[in-house]
Amino acid sequence: MTEVVLHIYDVTNSGSEKTNNTILQINRFFKDGIGLGGIFHSAIQVYGDEEWSYGFCEQGTGVFSCPSSKNPMYTYREKIVLGKTDCTIFMVNQILRDLSREWPGHSYDLLSKNCNHFCDVLCDVLGVPKLPGKVKPFIWECIY
Repeated sequence: MTEVVLHIYDVTNSGSEKTNNTILQINRFFKDGIGLGGIFHSAIQVYGDEEWSYGFCEQGTGVFSCPSSKNPMYTYREKIVLGKTDCTIFMVNQILRDLSREWPGHSYDLLSKNCNHFCDVLCDVLGVPKLPGKVKPFIWECIY
């Protein structure tokens, strides 16, 4: 069994300091203040030092990896241990290959197929709890 870790980032990649600061304020109020969630990027680490997530691209898979807690697109916030998986490293590699085919980058949708949805699916396949509600965008909680 190996640990499955959720890495959470504030989405502060707008190119506008004012917008980035507003997002940080929203996250502090909604997630930290009243526990409703916020505007976050999420990624899953299982086996090794890489984390796996999903994002938009015009061609190919939207599934990507980067060193854990080091995604250069966002501001790192925290990690949450979700549990342990019985999957072997070989099984995890196969799961990631399968998901890479099922999650093309052009299918990305901010509200219905984003990094949080991908992480929920990966967690489900790994047999650990899905993302806690406080991590999911508050708008997602209202819609679904």
